[in-house]
Amino acid sequence: MKPTRVFIHGLESSSQGTKGVFFRERYPEMIIEDFLGSFSERMEKLEGLLTGKDQLILVGSSYGGLMAAVYACLHEDRVGKLILLAPALHLEEYHPYLEKTLFLPVTIFHGRQDEVVPMEEVRAIAEAHYMNLTFHVQEDDHSLHATFGSLEWDLLLKKGNKGNGTKIQIGEDLQWV
Repeated sequence: MKPTRVFIHGLESSSQGTKGVFFRERYPEMIIEDFLGSFSERMEKLEGLLTGKDQLILVGSSYGGLMAAVYACLHEDRVGKLILLAPALHLEEYHPYLEKTLFLPVTIFHGRQDEVVPMEEVRAIAEAHYMNLTFHVQEDDHSLHATFGSLEWDLLLKKGNKGNGTKIQIGEDLQWV
């Protein structure tokens, strides 16, 4: 059975943003919807879209990363992998899940020059809660304009790729913690 791939855009973006268009062109089966309204309204829509689906690979950007992370906390048994792009895990909507530990593969890409979502705060939260984490520090901004298109999306969006432990990648260097 093929995994269900989902892209969740950020707070001020849409399915027609740069990342949504990128994924739609390369992965036409990927679920790419618009999420509007409050956090609870957005989560309600996401819950409805994913009802009955499993083997989920969730890609979330910024606020969409927050949504993907919360969804995984609620439905870890249905999520196969999280790929988070500068996820807004520092926001209060994630606070109820700070005691939750996830064991599924989580890959985070975060720009060193991000002025929207604090990278070190997000990294600390991720390291504490995701037991199978790979954290990539990119020489980039919040939107990952310079590096997003060059990421290995075919590999990232494959089912599996389970690791063990936490890896932090800064540029070309990979460090285990």
